[in-house]
Amino acid sequence: MRTAVAAVAVVGISLLGAAIGMVAFLERSLRDEVRAAAGSRAVAVADSIALGELDGALDAGDAEEEFVQVLAGDGSVAASSRNLAGEPALIALDPGESVTVERVPFEDGPFLAVAARTTSPDGPAAVVVGRSLEDVADATAAATRALAIGIPILVVLVGAVAWRVVGRALAPVERIRDEVEAISAAELHRRVPATTGADEIAQLAETMNGMLDRLQRSQERQRRFVSDASHELRSPVASIRQQAEVAIAHPETTALGELAEGVLEEGLRLQHIVEDLLLLARIDEGRGPLRAGPVDLDDLLLDIAERLRNSSTLRVSTGGVSAARVVGDRGQLERLIRNLADNAVRHAQGEIALSLGRDERGVLLAVDDDGVGIGAAERERVFDRFVRLADARDRDTGGAGLGLSIAREIAALHRGTVAAVESQLGGARLEVHLPPAPDRASSASFSEESDPAPHHGDGPEERVPVREARRRR
Repeated sequence: MRTAVAAVAVVGISLLGAAIGMVAFLERSLRDEVRAAAGSRAVAVADSIALGELDGALDAGDAEEEFVQVLAGDGSVAASSRNLAGEPALIALDPGESVTVERVPFEDGPFLAVAARTTSPDGPAAVVVGRSLEDVADATAAATRALAIGIPILVVLVGAVAWRVVGRALAPVERIRDEVEAISAAELHRRVPATTGADEIAQLAETMNGMLDRLQRSQERQRRFVSDASHELRSPVASIRQQAEVAIAHPETTALGELAEGVLEEGLRLQHIVEDLLLLARIDEGRGPLRAGPVDLDDLLLDIAERLRNSSTLRVSTGGVSAARVVGDRGQLERLIRNLADNAVRHAQGEIALSLGRDERGVLLAVDDDGVGIGAAERERVFDRFVRLADARDRDTGGAGLGLSIAREIAALHRGTVAAVESQLGGARLEVHLPPAPDRASSASFSEESDPAPHHGDGPEERVPVREARRRR
């Protein structure tokens, strides 16, 4: 309500200033009218003197409201109205001057005296005419009293209306404030009360609820992430502990080489999980820099295809790979392709196909396999973290369920997308769309980032923060 009080104070001060100005203007206008009337009367008396008709002209006005004195050249009174008969000159004025006479012999109120020049038979003379300012004072006092009474009443009325209107207008804001103050990290399900209409307060409530929705989803996602990460980390740790306990309990039956091999395998698995978690955490916090430079995706695809041929018995087809270049982080893009390829290896029955080309959306990179495929209902969920489909639950082949999630995050950092569709080979097809590099490959559109990271590109190096890359998607 401080806003209403401030508004009323401003209105009160404005009204007070306006009232003072109005009273001053009224008094000045009325005095100007009196001055003009006295001047006209002085000129009329001067004209009568010039015509020799002075006797009838001196007492033509109201005796209580006006006086007339005709002054000779030496300042003595040559003639006067009856109300000043026998009185000396009240004031000496030069023609055209005017002054306020506070007291006159026949009246207590002030008079405004004005002088006019004339010529008498005995020589130059001046006519001084004074008119009462009582009406001016009365009118000014009446206006002042009216304003002194009216302005406080008006301010009170304005204050009451403002208090009620502002109070009703701000009541939803107060309810929103109370609700937001009561919301804690444990109560993100609560929402601020929505209001009807489309005014700013309704938009504020809608914005606040949208923010709370995002915070709740983020908190739920973080909790799932922590829970799933704890579950994934518990398995290799438990395996290492089990092998160690067996070796301690039965040292005579434990082969050192087998123990070291098992611990190494679980340690590597644990290391990969931790690295993936750290990468996702950095991406979520906006701290994953990109070292931008021109990257030939066909070179990366062919290198990974060669690795797959050497490490598996699957048939790896690269007939659909054509030249394509993008601007990005070579290491990150290589990891994206490797994650998609490893996923295909885990599910393929005999063949994998890598392809690269251009379409209306830019550069299209695809990895196909001839496995069981991904159901239409699972094609979006498969990119969630720690998600393994029913046919990939075996931890020896199914991984931790982070590969496709990381691939999508990396694509998003490069302003691209990853989607799962049905493959012509009968299994799954994972498609990556990325914006193509300009004709003259440059990374000038990326921002600099001071966080050090290895550079794998074959062009000019430049790092891009995750937050900036996401903004440009």
